[in-house]
Parts: sequence; structure tokens; C-alpha cells
Amino acid sequence: MSSKKEFGDFQTPEVLARKVTGLVAGIVGTPDIVVEPTAGLGAFLKASVDQWGSGPHYEGYEINREYVDQASQSFRGAGIKLYHRDFFGEDWRANLRRNGFERVLAIGNLPWVTNSDLGQLGSRNLPQKTNFQGLRGFDARTGKSNFDIAEWMLIRLIEALPPEGTVAILCKTMTARKVLRHFWKTEEGREGSLLFRFDAKAAFGVAVDACLFMTTGKTTTDRTATVYSDLDLASDSTRFGFIDGDLVSDIRTYRRHKYLDGGSLAYRWRSGVKHDAAKVMEFARDGEMLRNGLGETVRLEDDFVFPLLKSSDLGNGRFEASKYVLVTQTHTSADTSHIASAAPNTWEYLLRHADALDGRRSSIYRNRPRFAVFGIGPYSFSPWKIAISGLYKSFRFVIVPPAQGRPVMVDDTCYSIPCQCEEEAVLLHELLSSDSALAFLRSLAFMDSKRPLTVDILQRVSLAELARRSGKTAEFEGYARAPHADENVERQMMLIP
Repeated sequence: MSSKKEFGDFQTPEVLARKVTGLVAGIVGTPDIVVEPTAGLGAFLKASVDQWGSGPHYEGYEINREYVDQASQSFRGAGIKLYHRDFFGEDWRANLRRNGFERVLAIGNLPWVTNSDLGQLGSRNLPQKTNFQGLRGFDARTGKSNFDIAEWMLIRLIEALPPEGTVAILCKTMTARKVLRHFWKTEEGREGSLLFRFDAKAAFGVAVDACLFMTTGKTTTDRTATVYSDLDLASDSTRFGFIDGDLVSDIRTYRRHKYLDGGSLAYRWRSGVKHDAAKVMEFARDGEMLRNGLGETVRLEDDFVFPLLKSSDLGNGRFEASKYVLVTQTHTSADTSHIASAAPNTWEYLLRHADALDGRRSSIYRNRPRFAVFGIGPYSFSPWKIAISGLYKSFRFVIVPPAQGRPVMVDDTCYSIPCQCEEEAVLLHELLSSDSALAFLRSLAFMDSKRPLTVDILQRVSLAELARRSGKTAEFEGYARAPHADENVERQMMLIP
């Protein structure tokens, strides 16, 4: 196992550490004590000594014994105390409030790795397992429960700070937002919450949106933060915050379009079909046959094969399905054993690839019918849909009609709402593609996220209000009052040849 990968180890270049320390000094002045909680080779301790000299106390904590020994040699005579310690075993409140220090500065570069990454490596370098995000049910078992280790560490450091203390930590921008959201949602804001973006590709060779995250131990009722475009207080800045119960990426635009924040009872956005076995479950047409991702040409019954649009299709303007997907269920708990008699070729194909399908690691497939998929329900089989990619920044809504007399599926990186006819789809597409709807969505979405758009964001748009302001309330209510896919399974199943 690579220890570098296990510990999320990206040593900070000296030039970056010096620039960060200089910026921090201009904001907080001279601290009583400087603590580097995951010191590595001590780049920030060295830069801090160069910045503040012998005035403050200096301490570093590091789990890697080799780093401690190497740094101790280079810091000999500099008055820096280095401890061979595991961050997760430390009492940080005691460490940061020792000797009555008030102007505490915790500065450094925490691990750039998630709890899931470490779990897959078999690492023990993990915090004690607690659902610190307060997730419930399915969210606690899937991607929403995956977090950067730095997120957990930052929360512990901020909780331990005295009111005059400051953290100044390099991390992913998304991690900083999650930490602030944690405090904004569960407690209060923290004074002096600042994010300074920097080029992580140049510094560490990683293509992520990253920042220097600064905040203090002093609480405030204000739940906003300022984001600077560079490591410079004079650089361009914007503000984001926690408003009306959730994060808002652009406070000014959100307030201008807040009237759209209300959701829609009649329409529910859904993720597309998820199977975690693309080479087995997805196909291209090869004459009368289907070719899977393994290069195998197969003949399957039409009953369980549907046209498929992927995120790359929707994001790049390709709206005619060229792929197909094998859908084994009509809802997530449906039995699959009937496929053996209903479609023997398909069942034989599934059995032939049982190792790949039975070996899917996600917990969502546990204790469910064999060869199950996820993100499937009566809504998936609606004849028309409005769909959008969650991965692209273009925010392009697409009308998805049936193809070859079959409902078209979208993959699990897309979101859709079901429509019963073309006229309904055209109306919803017009409403969602309006300037006001798109501006509202952009005020909620963070473009540096892996998925700028989520179900939660899409669901906040009030289609009824969009219709009212467009003078189309009567037309909208006519469709909204009709039975929809979530309410009428049998009706949807009858639409499938």
C-alpha cells in the first residue's frame, strides 16, 4: 500500500506556504502559538518562523515517523516542538488552549482523501465511525455519507478553537463549504470566514478546485462567507451563504429570484437508472444484434432493453439515443426471477455475467433481488420526459420523446421528471428554460462541484410560480392535476410494448 495515498499526502511547496503565511499574517497579525496539525515535513512551520520569528510558540503534529525525524533534523535550534501523534487520537481542545493561549493559529494542509478511499485501502488512518453529518436512511448508506477526511478534521479544529483563534487550512473548496454548512446548520456562523482560491494543479498536480480556508472560533449570527479568486485580498470576490435552510452560491442573484424557491408538489425530479456494470448492462446496436462493452454480440428479447441517453449525450446536444440499457425491474423491489420464463435469452445472459453483477460493491444492492438495478420506478417508463445532466455547467433541459415506441431511460448522472404527452413536456421545457429559472438554479449551484446540479436543487424550483408569471397557470394546472407516474404504476406499464 502506498503510504502517500493512504495518508492523502501532498507536501506543500515552500513558495506556496510562504505566500499563504504572508496572507494570513496580514489578516490575523502575530499569533501567540502556531500549530501545524498534520505537519508532514513542516513547510508551514518553517514559513511561520520566517514570518513571525521567535515571538510565537510553534508546534507540529505528524503521524509519519519518518517525517517527524526528518523535520526535527531540519528544525534543530528553531524552537519548534514536533510530536509523533495521530490526529484522530488527540484532544485538540486541550492542545489549542494550552497555557491560556488566545491568539491560536492552526495552519497547514490536511489530507486530500475521503473516508471511502481509505476504507478501500484497508487503512486504519480514520476517525472513529460516527454519523457526524446527521444523515438518515439511504443518504447515510451512499455517496452523501462519503466525506473528505479534512472535513471531519476541520470541524474538530474549529470546535476546539478559543474565540480569538483562527484556522488557515489548504483544502478542497467543496470541503470548506461543507464545513461551513455544518456549523451554519447545526450551530452559528463563525466570524472571518474566508476562502482564497489557488491553483491546486500547479501546486499538487491534482485537478480540483481548492482554496485556503480561514475562519475563527468566534461565533456570529451571520451565515455568509467571502470567496476570493486568488491568494490576495485585492482579488475578485463573491459571497455565498446559508439562507432559508441551505447553501446559496450567489446571494445577490438568489434574493432577486427567491420567489421561485418553493418546489413543485406535482412533479418530482429523479435520478436515472443505476447499475454499476456498464460493460454488461449497456449496449450499442449492431445490426439486429446488441454489442456490449466487452465486445460480445448478443441477441436479447426487447422486453427488458430500452433506449438510453447518458449525461454526455444531454451535455453535448445529442438527443437521439444511440445506446441501450438492460432494465431488469419496474421498481426497486420487483422480483427478477420471472425473466427466466419471460425472456430466456436475457436470463441466460444475466447468468453468464453473474460474477460481475453479483460482485457489485455498493450497499444499495444488498438484500435485493438478484441482478437488481437502482433509480428505477414507474416514472422511468413515462412516454415523455424532461431531462438534464447533473455534470455539465450548461444547464440545458432536454425534451426526451419515446424512441422506437419505447420510453427512453437516462443514466444515473442525469435527472428527469415524467410527462404523459408531448404538449406537457413542451410546456415544462419552456418554463424550466426561462431566464429566471436558469438564473435561480445558478444562484444555488456551485460550479466547482462534481455535480453542479442535484435533485435537491432542481426540486426547489416552483414550476407553478414559473407558470403564473408566464401567464400559463391554467395550462400548467391541467397537467399537474392529472395522474403522474409516481401515482399510477399500471397505467405506465401499459405504455410499454
